[in-house]
Amino acid sequence: MRSRLLGIDPGTANTGYACVEWRPRGGEPQLVEAGVLRLAGRRTLSHRLRQLELDLEAVVVEMRPSRIAVERVFTHVRNVRTSIIMAHARGVVLLVAERHGLELDELAPAAVKKAVTGRGDATKRQVQLAVMAQCGLAKPPSPSDVSDAIAIALTGARRARH
Repeated sequence: MRSRLLGIDPGTANTGYACVEWRPRGGEPQLVEAGVLRLAGRRTLSHRLRQLELDLEAVVVEMRPSRIAVERVFTHVRNVRTSIIMAHARGVVLLVAERHGLELDELAPAAVKKAVTGRGDATKRQVQLAVMAQCGLAKPPSPSDVSDAIAIALTGARRARH
C-alpha cells in the first residue's frame, strides 16, 4: 500500500504545493505532482485567503493525501510583517487539513533545508538543485515556492516512513 503526503509552502501571493508517494516499509518518496497556486495579488488579504482555501481544497480532493506537511512560522526581527502574513496562509492550510481529517506535520524551515541539502542555512538555489537531483528532474523547480514545497513534502514523507 502506498501513502501520499502533500507538502505546502504557504504564502498569500503564491503557495507552493507538492505531492509525494511512498511505500511505508521502504523506498524513497516519489514526486507525483508539484505546482504553485497563484493568488490574486491586488485583491484584499481576506479574498486571497478564501481563494487559497478553495484552491487548496481542490488539490487535496484531486491528490487524496493522508498527510499534509507545512513549515512552522519562522520570525526574524527583519521580517516580522512577512511572518505574520505567512501565518494567515498557514492557518488556511491547517484548516483544510483538519477539515479533511489529514495528519499534520509541522516542520521547522532549517530542518527542511538540512534534510534535503545537508545544511540548515541553505539558500533557495541550493534547495532547488537538491530537489531537482533527488526527484530526477530535468531542471530546477521554479518558482522557489514549488521547490520549497517539494522539500517540505520529501522531508515530511521521510519522517513519516519511520
